[in-house]
Amino acid sequence: MFNRNFKKVALIAIAVFALALAGCASDGGEGGETGSLGEQLDYTITGIDAGAGVVRSAEQAVEDYGLDYTVQTSSGAAMTQALGDAIANEEPIIVTGWNPHWKFAAYDLKYLEDPKGSFGEAEDIHTIARMGLSDDMPEAYQILDNFYWEGSDMEAVMIEVNDGAEPADVARQWVDDNQDKVAEWTDGVDPVDGVEIDLAYVAWDSEIASTNVIGTVLSDMGYDVTLTQVENGPMWEAVASGQTDAIVAAWLPGTHGDHYEKYDGEFDDLGANLEGARIGLVVPAYMEINSIEDLVE
Repeated sequence: MFNRNFKKVALIAIAVFALALAGCASDGGEGGETGSLGEQLDYTITGIDAGAGVVRSAEQAVEDYGLDYTVQTSSGAAMTQALGDAIANEEPIIVTGWNPHWKFAAYDLKYLEDPKGSFGEAEDIHTIARMGLSDDMPEAYQILDNFYWEGSDMEAVMIEVNDGAEPADVARQWVDDNQDKVAEWTDGVDPVDGVEIDLAYVAWDSEIASTNVIGTVLSDMGYDVTLTQVENGPMWEAVASGQTDAIVAAWLPGTHGDHYEKYDGEFDDLGANLEGARIGLVVPAYMEINSIEDLVE
């Protein structure tokens, strides 16, 4: 009787152990999810607004690498919200990313390697003025031409805005705290008295930061500054047609390359105001993938 009961208990224990092993084997990794990484992500890359250069490059990467993924467009705010939610739950996520951006200071992230070069090389952010601005507003033109800062400067503004501060207030504080750098932009420029100037920008965290900062500097020099938020295409159309005076938000040569080519000759390129920007696919550091090639199934 004892032997029969012992054998029965042993068989049950073995069966339970086998089931536990099977469960462990089916565990997909992050967040205790099951299935392949593609299945966990619903074969989706979380993007920003349709037409953005980083979205087009992501779509090109899907084609170049033969991925079964879709780039889901939304907005910069929706993308960072989805990223934050995924990280809070240690879930996998792939987003279109660029830096400078506050998310690299807030989270432990990494770019996926891009051996096929779908996202191109490092980019610069240029200042673009309407034709004739140098004659109509030579002082503003000179300040815009002098405007240059580092990625760390931009990120310092972005992180404060992301924490809930008003962009204009953060820009005011940054300008007050960095008078040595501002003095280089305004060197030799005489103040004006209420001359109206309009700066257009796309609602990316990086461009909210840069446009508010240079807008504050122009305001301190006596300009009546209007900041106009638009989408990518209308931003370029506005500066090319003279509806806006300038933008400090032109990511080149890749992100805004098609807009640059479309309106080439209809604007004045003042050169880079920030160098060494980057775009690509970004994931939380805890994800055990390192290259876009790792997404191929």
